[in-house]
Amino acid sequence: MRHLEFDGRYTRAILEEKKRSTVRKGKKPNLNPGDEVLIHAGGYVIGRAVVEGVESKQVQELTDDDAISDGFPSREELLEALRRHYKTVSDADTVHIIRFRMVERFEKPVMSSDYAYEGNIPLAIAEMALKHLSLPEKDRELIELFLQSGSLRKAAYRLGGPDKRREIREALRRAYLELKKAGLMKPRI
Repeated sequence: MRHLEFDGRYTRAILEEKKRSTVRKGKKPNLNPGDEVLIHAGGYVIGRAVVEGVESKQVQELTDDDAISDGFPSREELLEALRRHYKTVSDADTVHIIRFRMVERFEKPVMSSDYAYEGNIPLAIAEMALKHLSLPEKDRELIELFLQSGSLRKAAYRLGGPDKRREIREALRRAYLELKKAGLMKPRI
């Protein structure tokens, strides 16, 4: 199952269905209508949703309707949030609007780390990988930065912005698979 991650400040809006989409800059997400996703907010999985659509457009084409669907009262406030979230945003940048519908709200939110890497904690994966694996240099650098920073978010910002989290996650995922293959870690869920 795929994942959509949000800052914790959006939890209530998502659960109250005031936020039914998200505008993301960067690589086009590998999501299609009908895909189920786990919704993460503030470090917790708060529910499941179904992707209703993915649309790409330039920032200058964003509308008030796009903003309202994303939980903002106006296009201007959406643009302000995008500028806070990403290092640079220009009218010509391409963004991707992921529209979703909540299908299940978890009564008790589950820690996000319980779903990632088959229940293994990323910090434990990073420590074990550095200790036991011969990692490619780039993966070693990313994992060391993650450990020094203490979180994916902080490490991503040190690399240049939130869209860099994917690189760190992929390095951790490769390390986890190698640890699992070597019998040093096993699924916990």
